[in-house]
Amino acid sequence: MRKTVISHAAVACATALLASSATYLALAQSPPAAGAGVRQTELFKKTMDDVLGRVASVRRIERDPGNGSGPHRHPGSHTIGYVLEGTYEVKVGDGPLQKLGPGETFYEAPGALHAVSRNGSSTQAVKYLVIQISDPTKPQTVPE
Repeated sequence: MRKTVISHAAVACATALLASSATYLALAQSPPAAGAGVRQTELFKKTMDDVLGRVASVRRIERDPGNGSGPHRHPGSHTIGYVLEGTYEVKVGDGPLQKLGPGETFYEAPGALHAVSRNGSSTQAVKYLVIQISDPTKPQTVPE
């Protein structure tokens, strides 16, 4: 039990540190060249040997106006999202459709259905961070 509590505490501390670092990095970088659809920039990736070999990663996602992805799941990942700019619409599991703006967050438990993931604006891009603590033995994303 104590080992589980320590592991969870380590994951929480790592996530907080990653979120702070990733926000700084995302805001300090200039945006990538314009293009259609969605762009991902990996900002950080590290295997955490002391936390059951989990992989911590931080990605910046940019979605063009109206762009979204189909329903999917992340079987082995705790996923935390943080909106940097624009409006992001998200629906996880049986939860309500959320319209998130800058500074707002969302969470997906491993295996939860990510039913809606889209830019909520028809005129502005949305930029958000995705912070994941993942089991590398499970698929990253599985479409529904």
